[in-house]
Amino acid sequence: MARMTAARAAVEILKREGVTSAFGVPGAAINPFYAALEASGGINHTLARHVEGASHMAEGYTRTHPGNIGVCVGTSGPAGTDMITGLYSAIGDSVPILCITGQAPTAVIHKEDFQAVDIASIAKPVTKMAVTVLEAAQVPGVLQQAFHLMRSGRPGPVLIDLPVDVQQTEIEFDVETYEPLSVYKPAATRAQIAKALSMLNASERPLIVAGGGVITADAAELLLEFAELTGTPVIPTLMGWGAIPDDHELNAGMVGLQTSHRYGNATFLESDFVLGIGNRWANRHTGRIDVYTAGRTFVHVDVEPTQIGKIFAPDYGIASDAKAALELFVEAARESRAAGTLPDRSAWAAAAQERKATLQRRTHFDDIPIKPQRVYEEMNKAFGPETRYVTTIGLSQIAGAQMLHVYRPRHWINCGQAGPLGWTIPAALGVAKADPQAQVVALSGDYDFQFMIEELAVGAQHKIPYVHVLVNNSYLGLIRQAQRAFDIDFQVNLEFENINSPELGVYGVDHVKVAEGLGCKAIRVTDPAELGAAFEQAKKLAAEFQVPVVVEAILERVTNISMSGTNDIGKVVEFEELATEPGHAPTSIRTLKV
Repeated sequence: MARMTAARAAVEILKREGVTSAFGVPGAAINPFYAALEASGGINHTLARHVEGASHMAEGYTRTHPGNIGVCVGTSGPAGTDMITGLYSAIGDSVPILCITGQAPTAVIHKEDFQAVDIASIAKPVTKMAVTVLEAAQVPGVLQQAFHLMRSGRPGPVLIDLPVDVQQTEIEFDVETYEPLSVYKPAATRAQIAKALSMLNASERPLIVAGGGVITADAAELLLEFAELTGTPVIPTLMGWGAIPDDHELNAGMVGLQTSHRYGNATFLESDFVLGIGNRWANRHTGRIDVYTAGRTFVHVDVEPTQIGKIFAPDYGIASDAKAALELFVEAARESRAAGTLPDRSAWAAAAQERKATLQRRTHFDDIPIKPQRVYEEMNKAFGPETRYVTTIGLSQIAGAQMLHVYRPRHWINCGQAGPLGWTIPAALGVAKADPQAQVVALSGDYDFQFMIEELAVGAQHKIPYVHVLVNNSYLGLIRQAQRAFDIDFQVNLEFENINSPELGVYGVDHVKVAEGLGCKAIRVTDPAELGAAFEQAKKLAAEFQVPVVVEAILERVTNISMSGTNDIGKVVEFEELATEPGHAPTSIRTLKV
């Protein structure tokens, strides 16, 4: 059997588990691993500028293709603590990433050695497993278990902490006979599916709520087939957006307090039965539970048994992987159709599309400074259905979810549960790294953009092109809007007169200069009529120079985006004029019906 260092064994296992890319920052305590990474070859490493950035790059990489597992690597101490936000983000959205950290030598871990911290204990609440490996011979088994856990059940992240002496210790390891462990995923039974389908058939106005678990399970095609077989309209959640194309006749729109459509909420409130698949009834989707559940029967299918009943008790629950459940749903629905026992849902589906054609928000404004709605309208024109959008949090994300269009799974890559500012740039780099041929378009407000702006240099250094749409109002817009309830506007104003860029007025940071200083290209737009040309130029610049290209739209300082202030999906406040003629919403999925 071959002898090699534990670090080399770790690298060889990564390759056997399908890893081809990693993101990280080297340091003294992880250098043996980096030495093995270089000596072994086969894993492309992207050097981040911040270790938290590396963790978000790994997330973006994982979220891009089924089966991907992003790997982030850092040294001891603050490198691990910096990656905690990435681990929290990953576990919240069921994203498997592997975080590998270096550690002080085993003999001095508990002696306040330089940069020695109990990172495993810190990471435990935000991982499926977090362990400091104290015996070199255990490294292969721990890694094998890590990949098994990341892929099994509800996917999620793992942290493995490797003391520097453990990395350097030689062990016996036969890489040629190494095999990944079988993945465990609970599967529904035919009896369970029959019961759920009978409940759906007994209803008059059913809906399917498709969550991120449908996309994680690579089950969007099955979802679409089941919806078409039964004629049931589908409500994608924010994390499930793309599971059914926006322009499909059974897409009823999104529901919620913020990232929702007027027609989606209206249709949901008319429903009498909801089949939730791979979703977690997130609070921004449901709002007040009494309003959300009143008059409706619920069936909940989720891969994690403890998710069922966590937010509210469904009328029937099934612990199952979404794909396994949908395979049986399709099978049962085909049999029911052949037997002529499926109800006709055409009138109900048509009613949902009627709302889609009448309950629309206005996007076309010619104001200067630019109103944000116009930015999304122009994005719909410039970026086609193949576009992979990447974003995290803020009014930019909320308005984008209300007005952009998504047609394919994994083409809306959004940090849902954690929503950390700064996530977008590194995540977009991870997405572009995972799919170099894709049109990747990131969306940020100015504060999200500034949080990890240094990661733009990663895109310049490693030739990772994408387009970053930056909507700049020099405000913490979402927090300012939330502060209206307290009658304050406190510590949310980012404006100042930049002595080096007086042409900006009070918009403060010169993002164009910063982006260019980091080796990227940037375009500033102040007139909405110029947005389309700027997006086309950005695509050309990204292709020519192979770097991130920023398109900054200078927005009006204050815009209130549609949302509920009472936690009630039936009482979403519309602050702007609504669409009353087709020209008000020229890129809407359905032409406005007046």
